[in-house]
Amino acid sequence: MSALQGNGHVIDSKEASAALSDIDDMVRRVRQSRIYDFASLFMVVAGLFVTAGNLATFFVPQYSAVIWPTVNVATVAVSAAVSIYDHRRTGLLRFDLRIFFVFVLFYAFGVLCTLVLGHYGPREMGTFWPIYFMLFYCIAGLWFGRAFLAIGLFITVLTLIGYFFITSAAFLLWMAVVNGGGLIVSGLWMRWGE
Repeated sequence: MSALQGNGHVIDSKEASAALSDIDDMVRRVRQSRIYDFASLFMVVAGLFVTAGNLATFFVPQYSAVIWPTVNVATVAVSAAVSIYDHRRTGLLRFDLRIFFVFVLFYAFGVLCTLVLGHYGPREMGTFWPIYFMLFYCIAGLWFGRAFLAIGLFITVLTLIGYFFITSAAFLLWMAVVNGGGLIVSGLWMRWGE
């Protein structure tokens, strides 16, 4: 049977295929929209904490060993809280135990690279961590949309420009704008511009 009949209208296989394709496209767009919605909240929160971390490190560099773990823990905690709030609002859970373990593995690998294998100085740490984070944005962009890829590449390039061309303590101010500000602007762009 090559046609379906409903409400007096006969639908042939081409029309049915086109309708199913339209439904698949709509589902994909809604899924991407929900991913962008949550990711944009995470990016704004992370951007605010990263900006504060860079500014605090600029003004009181002797406390950087306390500032950055605090920034990272606060970012994960607030992300979990936002996810729980969003779950209550929408019924969709985005931060489960697997996500928590992704964060643990992510940070553990970064610490292994920077403190155990690399013995990075403050400037190298300030460059490595944003680029490391942006690697995952670029990878996410391969599945969830070009915005992630564009954000990841843009912040990586600006971070490297700062690393190679800003040789003073102003590098931390550059990173507050580029990394923290970049995440905030990107999060807002994903929320309202997509």
